[in-house]
Order: sequence, then structure tokens, then C-alpha cells
Amino acid sequence: MKTKFNGILTLLLAFVVQFTFAQEKVVSGVVSDEMGPVADISVVVKGTTKGTVTDFDGKYSIKAKKGDTLVFSHISYGEVEKVVGDSNTINVSLSGLGQMLEEVVINAGYDVTKTKPKTTIAVTTISAETIDNRPNTSLIQTLQGQAAGLSVVTENGQPGAKSDITIRGYGSINGKTEPLIIVDGVIVDSENFKSINPNDYASVSVLKDAGATAIYGNRGANGVILLTTKSGKFNSPLKIKYSYSTQLSTLQGNNYDLMNSKEQLNLEKLKGVGFGSTLTDAEIDAISTYANTNWQDVFFRTGVTQNHNISLTGGGDKINTYTSFAYTGQEGILKQSDLKRFNVSTNINGKSDNGKFQYGTSLKINYSKSLTPNQIGSGAINRNYVLGAFMSVPYVSPHQYEPGHGDEIPVQFYLTPIFLLDRMDTYTRFFEQTQFLSSVNASYKILDNLTFSSRLSSNYTEDILTRAESPISFNAQLFAETGNDTPGFQQQSSDRVLKVNFVNSLNYDFDLGDKHSLSASIFTEYYKAHLRSFGFFQRGLDPNTFFPGDGSAFIADNSSNDFFIDTASADYNDAGLFSYFGTMNYDYNSKYGLNLTLRRDASYRFKSTNRWGTFWSVGGRWNIDKESFMEGSKFDMLKLRMSYGTNGNQNILGSSDFSANSLDLDLYVGQAGYGGTNSLVSGQIGNPNLKWEVVTQANIGLDFAVFNRRLDGSIDVYKKVTTDVFDFNIVSSMSGVTGQLINSEGSIENTGVDLTFNYGLIRSDSGLNIDLNFAGNYNKGIRYLAPNQNLPGVEDGGIMRQFFDYRYAGVNPENGNLLFLDADGNLTENPNTDTDRVFLNKNSIPDYQGSFGFDVDYKGIYLQTQFNYVVGVYRYDFDYSDVVDPTSIGQFRSSRDLLRAWTPTNRFTDIPSLNASNISLSGTRFLQNADYLRLRFVKLGYGVPKKYLDKINLKSLHIFVGAENYYTFTGWRGYDAEGQDDATREYPTPKTLSLGVELSF
Repeated sequence: MKTKFNGILTLLLAFVVQFTFAQEKVVSGVVSDEMGPVADISVVVKGTTKGTVTDFDGKYSIKAKKGDTLVFSHISYGEVEKVVGDSNTINVSLSGLGQMLEEVVINAGYDVTKTKPKTTIAVTTISAETIDNRPNTSLIQTLQGQAAGLSVVTENGQPGAKSDITIRGYGSINGKTEPLIIVDGVIVDSENFKSINPNDYASVSVLKDAGATAIYGNRGANGVILLTTKSGKFNSPLKIKYSYSTQLSTLQGNNYDLMNSKEQLNLEKLKGVGFGSTLTDAEIDAISTYANTNWQDVFFRTGVTQNHNISLTGGGDKINTYTSFAYTGQEGILKQSDLKRFNVSTNINGKSDNGKFQYGTSLKINYSKSLTPNQIGSGAINRNYVLGAFMSVPYVSPHQYEPGHGDEIPVQFYLTPIFLLDRMDTYTRFFEQTQFLSSVNASYKILDNLTFSSRLSSNYTEDILTRAESPISFNAQLFAETGNDTPGFQQQSSDRVLKVNFVNSLNYDFDLGDKHSLSASIFTEYYKAHLRSFGFFQRGLDPNTFFPGDGSAFIADNSSNDFFIDTASADYNDAGLFSYFGTMNYDYNSKYGLNLTLRRDASYRFKSTNRWGTFWSVGGRWNIDKESFMEGSKFDMLKLRMSYGTNGNQNILGSSDFSANSLDLDLYVGQAGYGGTNSLVSGQIGNPNLKWEVVTQANIGLDFAVFNRRLDGSIDVYKKVTTDVFDFNIVSSMSGVTGQLINSEGSIENTGVDLTFNYGLIRSDSGLNIDLNFAGNYNKGIRYLAPNQNLPGVEDGGIMRQFFDYRYAGVNPENGNLLFLDADGNLTENPNTDTDRVFLNKNSIPDYQGSFGFDVDYKGIYLQTQFNYVVGVYRYDFDYSDVVDPTSIGQFRSSRDLLRAWTPTNRFTDIPSLNASNISLSGTRFLQNADYLRLRFVKLGYGVPKKYLDKINLKSLHIFVGAENYYTFTGWRGYDAEGQDDATREYPTPKTLSLGVELSF
């Protein structure tokens, strides 16, 4: 499918072609490949913006002068240049040039490049056109919905927030589930992306099946995401591109129907609690006239973001370069949350005179500083700003807060927003991250068919946390010891992590004749990671000299009290992996192919007896379209592929390289023993038998293109099984611990289907083009327990992350109490939490998810859209439970839903009595369906015609407006339907409007 960029440019050129000079002539011809005429090839007069596209029969017509160079380009074929001579006809053959970007697979970590017709793997490639100038500070968020089988969930609206990423379901219970992410050969973690410039990327490849990931061995069990940054071109002039965009982000709405001041005070009076119970009707009316605060408007805001990007590209005969500079300043929609980021990136590629030696370097320097409020999602009324925004009563006014008088605020729950305004005024918390991503690669062709390659890459990241609480704040004064006149604290910590990866390889291409080709590669890989951290926690600050991050206010410890005893922390940790592996690729006559991979990995996490793991894959393909019986068919490409293989997961607990590296040891901790004496007690029961978690995956896929490649797509059916699952085994607490991690005899099974379709709905000579696209995934994850394994809340053969609860059945019309079902389905008001909870066959992982959209371009105007959908998701909406909880009346804000609560005269309702005796029980009452269809992204742009640009010496100028997360169709009542955790006082993701411009010269 042609790139949007080429399509936009081509249509813009067609729009202005009538303005060409009289000496031009009409050049026409046919563009074809080995299968026949090719549609949608961009034809441009080099150095100008004049162009067109080939029609369904591969024909084109364009005005050009003798001596002009025509550039024929397509994402599927690269570029071909032809010089206009005396002839008015130029036919072009693209045979042998078919290297479709969406079909090119680059195992960037190992320098293995293959085109999709000759590969057996399941892969989706996302081009820069769908990445650039999106209003997301993290590239990972932009990938949401763009690849079938790739799930990206961002539950936090903090700028640059980490996303939960999975490929084809969750393959582990306790181990890492995030895919391996590689940037130009450098291994990175998803949390690093808050500091990385998303506009630097040329393409993203998502590798999904064992045939694609087995070469990554110990880190490919959860799939692989390869990111390739932009580079220059040989023999190209200097090109400077600048883009600017600004975004306005706002809070998504809710459907909780919250009360105003008068309603809230009347409810309190009716209930006989809180401030309202002390007021007359006249006093309630009076208060409601001057205090009707929407606290969301106080704690949230319209966040303004600015992005500046400038890049310089060019190249000579032997070297090319790409350099970019970027600045992002983003305000979060929650006050005291923002992100400032600076980026410098440079890529250099070169080669020797004879082309035998090639090299490349990549360096990215990233710095970010972010204000990140903590305690978000908690019930801390004096610390969670989101709680204050969502739950604070409206009859309290922000004018009741006086800065500098935190110690005078009464400790009353209804004054929660005042506590939080004081914290916002007196509390500081920010992260600084400095990051260097670098890689050097080189290859040398020893013989015509023997090549040695080497790549050294590193990721150095330093994170610094600074947080401080003023000594005059409400919190500092509230929790100060009696007699402590200088409370408050300051904490600073620094984590430095260096990760180094070194890969060497030899590749040999065997000469077996015209129809046979065989290549083989052998590799070694060495990975080492180092963590060094230190920090301190200072108690006691002098209010006269206090400034966050400065030490001049520190109060020294003294002999008269223990108020100012400080603590220090430090960590020293290393991690390492070593691997050797090989691959073989065989092809017969471009019809049949076979790929084999074998890899041996050693992990520092296991004892020497279990350290090594062996992983492998085998893949095959049949290019059916190459068969003689396919001659004359509607298929331009039809390929069947299959793969089967294994990967290992050695990351036992989460994503950190430095976690769970001593689980084979018996460990002891010091604590106070009998009579207060220092004692050693058991802290961990070691498991010397711990070994690799193994993921085995089978995949059958079909790639196709029909109607002159107007419709193309792929269908994949897969089954992924995890064995030797990292699980928690309960042991007797008499040992001093409650359990240990083991390799369970149980398993996890993910089965599913990936679908991808692209269709050129309209291709017209008038310049109108409309493309449709669809990406979807169905996945069902099942957990099987080991024999005799009885884990509470886990069903053998049940779906992953299944809810286990007692069932809510409505309101008892006789007394207004809540009704539930017991385990046998009988109604009860008092379910037993031990015996009446049942498996609900509902979970927070979607059964179906994906995206669809359409792209339109017409005479320089273009429209891009992406709709995301999620089906089969359930979540607890505890934000709603907060506002319909009658026990919080008088302390927090309520929903108008409480106005239809059960009374003797209103017996049939969905809201229990305000005085229900079992109101503390909830069960599944707040378990809600969270399916949604969201307009994830829309962008409208215009390319200014060349006749105007020539006057200001510009090569191109595009103006665009866009929106992100702007509208969601859902039955979910809360602030954001997206998420896989319970909704409870969390920072919602915002909706965003953007405006930008991009120019080059």
C-alpha cells in the first residue's frame, strides 16, 4: 500500500500540474513488475512537486521537459529514476525491486534482513506516516490499535506515562509479559519512552510468532518490537525539515450525574449527617449561591503542549547523516503534572570505496524532567489530588484556603479539597531522566558470499527523584511529633543503569544453482547490565531557609530527641546473559522456503544446573501465486506460511533486569527478637530448582493481494502455550514466610486470530483517493493449574485474570437492603465471602480488540482516521461506588442516583436504602462492562501548492489539525473506559486537540 506521504505529495502535484511551462511535453508509459501492470506508483519530476500516480492498468501521464528525471516510487518497490529524452514514452519494469516496507522484516538486533515473500514469519510494520506529529509524548501510546495482536493500554494521564504492552495475550503469571523493545539495536524498556522523541522513527515492526522471535531467545517470549530511526541517503543534498505543533488536552467526561451544593446539603440534612444537618433551608439556599464548586475545574486544567522538531539529512558518495533536535513541553491536565523533554539524535552511515566495508553509528541524547504527583489512585484524602477533584463536596470554596496556614486547617473530611490545595502549594515531587542510547555496527564482506558483522550497543539511563514537604504544610504539621517545630522532609535518590549488548555474526550464502538458494548465519551475543543507586531521606527542615532540592534547610540530629534521624539507601546490582545461536534460510525457485533457528541462552538468574536453555523454531512458506495453476487468477500475491517453535522467559518478576536474581538462596533478615534482642529470621526459602519458563507457539498464516494489489492483507491463526510457569507456592507460615516461587506444572494457553486488511476503495484520475484499513485480534487466554494446586480465586481451565466474587442481585423491595446470590444461586442478604464467591467468566482482558479507519486525499487535502475498539472487557468502577456510598454523605460528594434510593414509598429501585444494614457489601454491584469504540485519532491536513512555496523558497509546507481520544462510544459511566485495572481515583487519559505545521527547505 502506498505511503500516505507519497499519496499526499502526488495529489498535491497533480493539483498544480496545469501551471507548468509551455516547453513541457507529455510523457506517458506503463509501470509493471513480474506479475504485470502496477497501480498506485508515484511518478514525480525530480526536484519539483509535479507528479501523478499510475492507474489500474499501470498507466501514467505527466508533463516534463527533456533532461528532467522522473522518479517512480512506491513503498512496495523503493525508487527508480528515468531521464526524459526525445521519446515521449517511458515504460518502467520494477521486477526484482519488490521490497515492500510493510513486508520488509529487519531483525535489527542481528542485522538479518528479508522481504516478506521470502520469510515465514508473522509481522506487522508501521510506517512513519502514522507516527509523526501525533499528540502523544510516548511513541508506545501511538502504536495502540495499529498492529493486529498488539495491545497497548495506558491507564494513567500523566505525561509520558508507561503503558501496558502485550502481544497475543499474557503468557506469564508473575514473569515479564512486556515484549522485547529494540531501538536501532539498543534494548530499551517501555518506561524509557517518556524521554524519547517519537518523530525520529522511520518504521516500527511488530514480530509475533515463534518464527520471528526465536532468534531473540531468552527475551523473545512475549514478542518483539523493532524500531528503526530515520537516516540519510547517499548522494542526496542537504534537506532541512521543521515541524511545530501545539495541543490542548482536557479531561474526559463522566456520566455520574453529581449533585450541586444545594442538593448535597439537602441530602446531608435528610440523612442527618454532615454540615447540611446543621443548616436551615434558608441557610442552605444562601450557601449555594456563593459556593457551588466543581473541584474538577480546580484540580484539573486545559493542558497546553508545544512540540518543536528540526531535522537535517543529506549524504555524499560514501557517507550519509541524519540529525535531529527536539523540544517538548507538556502540561498534564492534572495540576502539578507536566513533562519537559530535550532530544538530540544523530545517525551516520558509511561505506568503503569498494563497498565491502559498511558501518553505521547511532546516538540519542535524551533529557526529561517531569512533575509527577504520587499517591494517585489511593484513598489518601490529604495526598491524592484526583480524589479531591472527583469526590470533594461542592459547598466548600477554594477561597477557604489561606496559603501558609496549613497548621490551622481543621481535620474534617469534608475539607479534603483544602488539605489538597495546601499540599499542592507546599509539596514538590519531580523526576529527571538523562539517557544515552548508542550503537555502532560494522560489516565486512570477507568473500563474495561470506560477511562478518558486529554491533555494540548501550543504554545508559540516570533517574533522579526529588521530593520535599514544606515544614509549614498541613501534612507536616499534622504528623509532627509533639514538640517538633520544624517538621517536613526531603528525599533525593539516584538510579544509574548501564546496559551493554554485543553481537557478532558470520553469514554465508551458498551457491546452489539458479533455483536453489541457501544462507546460514551464526551469532554470539553478550549482554550485561549494571545498577548503582543511592539516596537519602532527611527529616526536619528549617522554614526560613527551605527550598526544594536544596540542603540549606536541613535540621541536624541532636541528643535531646529522635525527630531528625535521617536514613540513607544504596543498591549495587548486576545482571548478565550469554547466547550463541544460528539460523538457516532455504529457498527454491521463489516458491518454497524453509527457515530454521536454534539458540542457546544462559541466564544469571538460575543455578548452574538450570542456567542454560535451548530454544528453536522452524518455519515454512509456499508462495502459491508462483504456481502455474495460478496464472490468470485474481491474486497478485498469495502465500501460505507456517511456523512452530519455542522461546524462554527468565524474567521471573516483572520487567526489571535486577529483580529476583537470588531466588535459589535461603535468605535471612534482621529484626527484633525475644526481649527486643537483635535476631535473624527467615526471609526467603530458596528454590534451587527454579528454571526457564518456556513458551511454545504454533502459527499458520495467509498473506494475499488481489485486484492489482488494491486489496491486501493477512490472516494468522495461533496457539501459544506457556509451561514451567513461574507461580507462587503457598507454604506454612510457621517457616516465617508464606510461600516461594516455583515452576508450576500448570500451563497458560493463548489461542487467537490476527486479521489485517487494506483496501483502496477509490482511485481516480481526478485526484481523489480513499483507502480503508482494518486490524483486529481475537484472543482467549486460559490458565491450567498443576495437579493438586489449589490457589484461592484461580479456576483450573478458567480465563486469565478472571473475576471471582459473590454476585449482586439488586435491592430487596421489602427493606431496601442489598440482595446477592449465594454459591447455589439462592438469594441472600449476607453472602459468605469464603464460600459464596464464584468464577464469573469475566475479566479485564478483551476478547476482541483492534482498529479500523479510512484515509482520504484529494488535491493536496488529506484526512486520516483511526477508530479503536475493545470488546469483552469488565472492570470495577469504584469511582462510581464512591459517589453512591451513603456512608460518605457529609464527607464527600454524591451522585443524584441517591435521590432514587429505596424508601417505603419507592420500593422498586436499583439504589438501596440510605440506611441499608448491609451497605458495606458490594460483590459484583460495581463490576461494569467497559467495551468501547473510540475515535482514537483524526487528522486533517493541507499541502500548500508549489506556486506559492517558490516565492518563499520552501520545498514543502503542510498545515494540519488533529484530535486524539476525542470521542468514545461506551456504556462505561466513568472518566475513561480504557484500562485493565479497577477504576478508582486514577488519573484519566485526556482527550486532545492539536494544530501544527511542517515545512522543509
